Amino acid sequence: MRTLQRMSPRTALVGIALLLLAIAIVLPHGSSSKGPYHADLTRTPGVLNPDVTQANIDTTVCVHGWTKTIRPPTSYTNDLKRKQMREYGVGGALDDYQEDHLISLELGGHPTDPRNLWPEPYPRASEVDSTENELNAKVCSGQLSLERAQLQESQLKHTDG
Repeated sequence: MRTLQRMSPRTALVGIALLLLAIAIVLPHGSSSKGPYHADLTRTPGVLNPDVTQANIDTTVCVHGWTKTIRPPTSYTNDLKRKQMREYGVGGALDDYQEDHLISLELGGHPTDPRNLWPEPYPRASEVDSTENELNAKVCSGQLSLERAQLQESQLKHTDG
């Protein structure tokens, strides 16, 4: 009968490292860190506000302060952020994230539909805000259609966060 040989510490460490690598590859998308990562197309595809159209941008998204009139309360977004942080598999404090609209309110995104909101980590969330402002300015000046701006924003958040 064969006897089992004792494994060297080096061989054991290599085995453990390979096991951890395999687990990291196989586990579902998500992380215990706070990013960076991008919006998940399935969880957060983006949803449009039916009250905003190209025809009425002059009375909606192009009116200074209009988004304040439809922005959901922090109590709603914080509850949703907690839930979505678990779904996305990210850790950290609530303040490490902005519950961000995939299609921003200033580009006609739905204010409260969970499919249009996701926990975007800081500082990326602040960086993307400037892009949203630029797209809004182009829509309101006629340089870009509302639909094209929405597509650009969706692509950005689904690929770069």
